[in-house]
Amino acid sequence: RVRLVESGGDSVQAGGSLRLSCEASGLSGSPCVGWFRQAPGEEREAVAAIYTGNGTTYYDDSVKGRFTVSLGTPKNTAHLQMNGLKPEDTAMYYCAARYGCTFWRSPSQYFLWGQGTQVFVSS
Repeated sequence: RVRLVESGGDSVQAGGSLRLSCEASGLSGSPCVGWFRQAPGEEREAVAAIYTGNGTTYYDDSVKGRFTVSLGTPKNTAHLQMNGLKPEDTAMYYCAARYGCTFWRSPSQYFLWGQGTQVFVSS
């Protein structure tokens, strides 16, 4: 079965850290794994992505320097380390998969999505 499963969401205070994980199963080759988030009433926005073939990473300016995307061991797992969390980071976080990272910010380019994991950051 082809699927993505996120975990690691929680409630933290501003300035805290969380590590999200995305475990993939049933995927072949070297997909691009993207991390997105969606707050209530807002559009889904791209946060970061990683090309599993060579580890190239991509970040939105809003999280650059605070968030780090990486591959785990085994390589069917991707992580999103989030440091210096702010209340505006509060959202449901999703991982998604596609082949190739061109236009990585576009949700429509991804063919597989996880169910999401909730992050809440209090001030």
